[in-house]
Amino acid sequence: MFFGLPNGLQLDDLLERLRYLSWGAAEILLAYEDGSQPPYGFSKSLEILEQPDGPVTAADLSVNDWLVNGLKKYFENINWQIFSEESVKNKPFEKSKNLSEWIWILDPLDGTKDFLSGSGDYAVHLCLLRRNSPFLGVVLIPKREEMWIGIEGIGSWRENKSGKKIDFSFSSRRNCENLILVSSRNHRNEKLDYLVDNLSLGGSMKVGSVGCKIASILKGEADIYISLSGKTSPKDWDMAAPEAVLKFAGGSFSHEDISPLNYDKDDFLQSGCIVASHGYSHKTICTKVNYLLNKYK
Repeated sequence: MFFGLPNGLQLDDLLERLRYLSWGAAEILLAYEDGSQPPYGFSKSLEILEQPDGPVTAADLSVNDWLVNGLKKYFENINWQIFSEESVKNKPFEKSKNLSEWIWILDPLDGTKDFLSGSGDYAVHLCLLRRNSPFLGVVLIPKREEMWIGIEGIGSWRENKSGKKIDFSFSSRRNCENLILVSSRNHRNEKLDYLVDNLSLGGSMKVGSVGCKIASILKGEADIYISLSGKTSPKDWDMAAPEAVLKFAGGSFSHEDISPLNYDKDDFLQSGCIVASHGYSHKTICTKVNYLLNKYK
């Protein structure tokens, strides 16, 4: 069942603008990646700044401006708020009685290290929260020309730059010993390695961006993704859009105790252990993960 959008907004109009902004972001990132002049007047210099959570580049900042300014320009009369990683990094939610029912959570470039390495495993995330719950998500993977869209009450689909929808399906693997885990290439720690070694799964693969990881589950290449906080924790902008796309496709996204992710808090942290899967073995995997984490302690 589709529960509608903010007053004055039509779904077709919203999707048309989101497609334009998302593929525009892809053009900017691809230009920076190959060293050519980015479109829309952005600087060609790919300056890199080291931050506590990882590098930030001119590409991150340019796409941030492109998305935030675009949403403000095209939807100036819509009552929602916009929080982007590069605009609010290290700042808490400013909770007040005037906090909007509708909130955008954006990640202009998820997987900056992979972007810099040339692996192609980076993505653009846009998620519209309604009452602090994902309502609409977009995961755009520029290098693969994949746009994933998920909407509550409608479902999820994949399309290319021309708007053609492309079929996808979860894998047919159901038994835990056959499932494939997709894990991080850059964010590893001893506890996560312990989990991977002791879950007795069918195999594993390493992918960069969370959006790319979830896309691998949607396409049946993998079945499970586990996020386990180490020295740093993932943030709302890492998880919100991928969660929307996976859940509205019929998959599962939760903490290892099956509790949902919480976007109604005074910071952007998504700490703890998060499990995403195609859904068929989700409770079984979460039970195993919970047991192993308690044993590890």
